[in-house]
Amino acid sequence: MSKARSALNLLWVAGAGLLLAVAGVASYRLSERAGMAALSEEAHHRLDLFAAAIDSIVNRYAHIPVTLQLNPDVVELVRQSGESSLQAKVNIYLERLNSSIGSIAIYVMDREGVTLAASNWNRSDSFIGEDLSFRPYFQTAIKGKAGRYYAIGTTRGDPGYFVSHPIIERGQIIGVTVIKIGLGPLESAWLPPETPALIADANGVVILASFLEWRLKALAPLSLERAAEVLQARQYNDQPVEIFPVRLDLERNQSQVVTFARDAIPSGGGDFLALSRLLADSGWRLILFSDLRPVRAQAWNAAALGETATVCLLLALMFFNLRRRNIRQRLEAQAMLEQANASLELKVAQRTDDLLTANQRLRGEVSERKRAEKKLRAAQDETIQSAKLAVLGQLATGITHELTQPLAAIRTLSQNAIEFMQRNDYTTLKKNLEIVGGLVDRMGLIIEPLKAFGRKSPLVPQKVDVGQSVRNALFLLDQRLRSSGVSVDNRCQPGSLWAWCEPVRLEQVLLNLIGNGIDALEETDERRLILNAAPNSHGKIVIRVTDSGPGLPVAGQRIFEPFFTTKPAGRGLGLGLAISRDIVHDFGGTLTARSLSGGGAEFTVELPIPPAQG
Repeated sequence: MSKARSALNLLWVAGAGLLLAVAGVASYRLSERAGMAALSEEAHHRLDLFAAAIDSIVNRYAHIPVTLQLNPDVVELVRQSGESSLQAKVNIYLERLNSSIGSIAIYVMDREGVTLAASNWNRSDSFIGEDLSFRPYFQTAIKGKAGRYYAIGTTRGDPGYFVSHPIIERGQIIGVTVIKIGLGPLESAWLPPETPALIADANGVVILASFLEWRLKALAPLSLERAAEVLQARQYNDQPVEIFPVRLDLERNQSQVVTFARDAIPSGGGDFLALSRLLADSGWRLILFSDLRPVRAQAWNAAALGETATVCLLLALMFFNLRRRNIRQRLEAQAMLEQANASLELKVAQRTDDLLTANQRLRGEVSERKRAEKKLRAAQDETIQSAKLAVLGQLATGITHELTQPLAAIRTLSQNAIEFMQRNDYTTLKKNLEIVGGLVDRMGLIIEPLKAFGRKSPLVPQKVDVGQSVRNALFLLDQRLRSSGVSVDNRCQPGSLWAWCEPVRLEQVLLNLIGNGIDALEETDERRLILNAAPNSHGKIVIRVTDSGPGLPVAGQRIFEPFFTTKPAGRGLGLGLAISRDIVHDFGGTLTARSLSGGGAEFTVELPIPPAQG
């Protein structure tokens, strides 16, 4: 019997171990797959942004060679094969044009590929007189097509993107115009080192990368024919082309997992997800490498969590098995007791005292259990109360954010009051002090929305001037707007629109929406806020606060959930929008948000109109 029980226990242990292994592997695989999908989506978004930046920089001045042939001096210079007086005139024209657009050089070539005029005519390394007929961009243009070509300059060694176009007169090609565009803007717009990336030209040679060590590395060995063409065209100025540290096969696969050696990348090597994008206009390929270490770490955490959950499940099964065994033993004991009671009826009187004693002991245990349950319930109540106090402590820190603007305004007004007192301008002094008093009253009412967040308080709606409320909110945020460099387009005029709400709470909502807009514009170049109010077709007043920031996160509707925030740690509790939504709801209105297609976010407050206007 003991051997059979031991074998059964071993079987249980083996099954539990197998279940733990399956749970760990399944959790790891599922988490890794989800992490890879999220990482791929983020990388594709970055590829879109950088591809757009590359297209903007490369194609911004690609039309210049076409327009040069509209200049009669350029055409005449080519027709007369470099007549000296025309050459000086065209040189100055090209120099001014190149200086205004910021390219590396602009030059004009005859049918033989000799440079007749150039924007760098006054430099010692000028292109004038150079025979560049060996360059593919000239060979393409002289055949009547626009040429695009990346190469390293043979004169100064500067890499650039060449765009060429034929000069056509009366159906005949008489010369070629060329612009050399520098890649400096791409250098400044490059991704951070923790997200390595590179750009390879049509030959598969890296021309721009996050790390200098990757440049002029071929993603795949060049064929003999292609190597000969590169050598003849001196595309890389006779610099050696080596092989890239890892093998990439992105012609067939848009994504690929590659492994860098420890010395091949400054971050220490490891596995990376490589995603590529082919740029149609230039023929370049943009490749982005995303580190898989965070995904793997998350997958290991998920595996540990899955095994922990499996252990909890096994413990629960063991508990129910023991409980079932105890119940079965109890039922067997009860059956034996009934059998003994039937056979020992004569001994009932003798056992009565023992049963009474056992009953009293059982009652004592029941009483003790009730006392223990009471203590447990009290401890739970104390825990809940402590949690509430902790949340209230966190809410208290958010009040400082709401009081910063009124305090700044009071400080400015008090400083102005001293100046007006010294000037004996008591009329203006009185107005400033009245404003200070109003701000103090307003500060006392700021905590009302936080109370409404926890419990509903009665509202006293009234007829409120929407334009004046917007103006008051902008006044309180004036210092932040100035210091952040945010321009405000306020289209809400006082006295034009009226809403049915409570003025202080409406201003509190506007303060929060405008303040969030200021925070969203911190990392943008264009910092602009638009405030607009108008009636809609449903008989409501609609207030819109629009910013030119990056827009809402993917989970846009979560921004109204308490404690959800996209700001860095220490910059907010994530309660502002939740409180604002409750305030507007108490007015009988709605607060919604959406991302704009052209960039930025828009918050819409819909409020009822006064009953008299209904």
